Amino acid sequence: MNIAEKYMTDMELNEPSNPLEINKTEDKLKIKFPEQYKKFLLSHNGAEGSIGENSYLVIWSIEDIISLNEEYGVFEFTPEILYFGSDGGDMAYAFDRRNSAVNIVEIPFESISVNDAVTLSDDFDDFIKLIYNR
Repeated sequence: MNIAEKYMTDMELNEPSNPLEINKTEDKLKIKFPEQYKKFLLSHNGAEGSIGENSYLVIWSIEDIISLNEEYGVFEFTPEILYFGSDGGDMAYAFDRRNSAVNIVEIPFESISVNDAVTLSDDFDDFIKLIYNR
């Protein structure tokens, strides 16, 4: 059973992504996405909905990542991170690119300082479990 089948049963899951689109986005952003995240995209290119008892999760499609990061000013104000989704409200979920091991952080959308980022996980599957159990 994969992570989506176990924890994302109430979410709307998108169709699979194209591996070439993932590679193209990695090249443009000069990032190596975590393997579990890429595996998720290859099964479900984004998702949105309730997860667990009290949480809501939006994972953006690979095609939306660059444009949404531009819209939120990420490349200008917090280039050390890369947003990939949100809680459906005022909190963004992002990859922290400051270390070779890419961690997952949460940061308020209105923040212009990477110091506001709080590490949640160093693993995409564990991140999903954390959000599910919040």
